[in-house]
Amino acid sequence: LIRVDYNVSLNEQGTISNDERIKQTIPTLKLLLEKNNKLILVAHLGRPKGRDPKLSLKIVADDLHKFLPEHVITLVDDFQNNAGKAQLSSQQSGEIMMLENIRFYEGEKNNDPAFAKELASLADVFVNDAFGVCHRNDASVVGVAKLLPSYAGLLLEKEINSISSLLHEAKKPFVAIIGGAKTSDKLPLLTKLTELTDFLILGGGLANTFLAAQGYNMGHSLVEPSEENNIKEVYALAQKHNTQIVLPVDGVCAAHNDDQMTHICQVKNLDKDDEILDIGPETQAIFGNIISQANTVVWNGPVGYTENPHFARGTVFLFYAITQNDHCFSVVGGGDTIAAISQKEHLEKISHISTGGGAMLEFIEKGTLPGIEALKQ
Repeated sequence: LIRVDYNVSLNEQGTISNDERIKQTIPTLKLLLEKNNKLILVAHLGRPKGRDPKLSLKIVADDLHKFLPEHVITLVDDFQNNAGKAQLSSQQSGEIMMLENIRFYEGEKNNDPAFAKELASLADVFVNDAFGVCHRNDASVVGVAKLLPSYAGLLLEKEINSISSLLHEAKKPFVAIIGGAKTSDKLPLLTKLTELTDFLILGGGLANTFLAAQGYNMGHSLVEPSEENNIKEVYALAQKHNTQIVLPVDGVCAAHNDDQMTHICQVKNLDKDDEILDIGPETQAIFGNIISQANTVVWNGPVGYTENPHFARGTVFLFYAITQNDHCFSVVGGGDTIAAISQKEHLEKISHISTGGGAMLEFIEKGTLPGIEALKQ
């Protein structure tokens, strides 16, 4: 029984926009298949409320087949009913079974012991290769691991080793780049990064909130005013650990409710109708200079509203700045970040692309995850 993270991004047409998460599990699957194991894959897609045909794993099973064309891949609609049980009991050697979206079952998210036992009864051994859900206390992540001989897959091992190296043996200067919309989601992480890094570069809505806390008028930009006291604490910790917090000095702005007409604006004299939606050229130069001198870089979260190409340039610039630094160890993670850079050349120059956004951040913050601890037990 293998827990994989196939929670891929879907286009509006319902097709897969990026199957990197599927591709990264192939070494584990091939290794197990070479040893003549029968594989049952467990995965989820999205956050369904009950059964939702739009979030069926059929599209994922079809995509997986292109990586393993010599194997039959069968989607089991419901492993709990007689038809599903018959499919599983008649599994042929070399045939891969994939259970339908595990979040269609109520027992998954609340880690129901009876549901975990039912899952565990399908197999002799459990392999967790789903780093992206290791921060969840779900039945298929934590529950099953307590009931079967359990192991980490090759991808999970690679994730643990790469991110652990940031925590324990990062070469200085160590630069963290944190973007995204909300400060409140990332406060524990920012606190931890003040201990680890030399430079903490902030972008996106997160940076707007830091700028607002310093008294800048942010116009119509996305800001969380309630975070001011927490931000003061982050600055105090940064000072204590001699970490420099680096904020944007300019941005690509649009008038509120009109994101077609863009202009460059200085942070210090924003118009009341301006909305910052990306970092500007001066900020790119400052951030790029710091990245060029780094020996370790970790990046999570875009620094602009990347869904609109007008505001994706800053994020793409950071990607190229990292890939052009040939002496740094770099780790990049987070769904939105990966989506913004996935079609770019030089991806191989990133030392490690993490398949988990939330899991990566929580691992940096806490040094372990429930899914990893369950395997240790």
